[in-house]
Amino acid sequence: MTSTESTESTESTESTGSTDGREPARLGRRLVLAGTAAGIAGLAAVAAPAATGRQAAHAAPARAERFAGKVVIITGATSGIGAATARAFAAEGAKVAFCGRREKLGRQVEAGIRKAGGEAAYIRADVRDERQIRAFVDRTVKRYGGLDVAFNNAGVNWFKPLHEITAAEYDDMQDTNARGVFLAMKYQIPHLIERGGGAIVVTSSLGVEMARPGGSAYSGSKGTLEGIVKAAALDYGKHNIRVNAIQPGTIDTPMVRGGFPDLSDQEWELAKKAFAQLNLDGLPRMGEAADIAASVLALAGGEFAYMTGASVMVDGGATAGRRINIPQL
Repeated sequence: MTSTESTESTESTESTGSTDGREPARLGRRLVLAGTAAGIAGLAAVAAPAATGRQAAHAAPARAERFAGKVVIITGATSGIGAATARAFAAEGAKVAFCGRREKLGRQVEAGIRKAGGEAAYIRADVRDERQIRAFVDRTVKRYGGLDVAFNNAGVNWFKPLHEITAAEYDDMQDTNARGVFLAMKYQIPHLIERGGGAIVVTSSLGVEMARPGGSAYSGSKGTLEGIVKAAALDYGKHNIRVNAIQPGTIDTPMVRGGFPDLSDQEWELAKKAFAQLNLDGLPRMGEAADIAASVLALAGGEFAYMTGASVMVDGGATAGRRINIPQL
């Protein structure tokens, strides 16, 4: 179960990533509940030793105005990781333009950033549509005078066994997750070159390194992104453009939370702790959108000025391995 920001599939949620189940964009209670009989009491028992609550405070503190005067463009930012990253860039002085198909949520994110004293503009665009993504980039540059950083984060997810996936479903996954990034970069790169360089960060997924059942289309689309990142890094390093990918693990976003529609906030916190106990031996907590946002800002900033063509796993240690549970004989 991972989470990445989404541009919505048809009228789907917009949140960065994947869920781990056999139904599209659904986690299912099976993830942490063997059945309804155990209920929240079972969750509480599993969660008891877990680390407490939200611990995004462990992330490095933001450095004010790190991106002062910079123009940042983000795809898929009406909620989840994309929205958190838009807020983080704006809080550090950037002028942020972002897209997504859910206009109401986009306006809310824009208003929140402005209320906090930042500069942001929501522009409705679907990354599957070449004309819309080109217009989004052009409007951003016209509004803010250039482009310095691109965070190509939009994506959709669902999980189905390969033989049950229709060709249309497969094509839509690729069109959004892979072709959408290709189109965004195609129209962003000339402006970055004109600016004298910049940084591109692409949202990949833990699913590239550690697939899930039913993830043929999803992991395949994210694997395509990895190839795009490497080749583009080689093409544009001479223009002082760095291109890297970030691979989020399971992140607490509206898409992930949406798999548990009946849980109260308190129950959801217990579920998150239970998930961490069952799946994470590294950092025993579910990731927060702020964790990924902080990592994106670091990749886009000067901290990793010599890094390009790389993929950075930010998954709490999920892919590092798991303890071996010895059966009681």
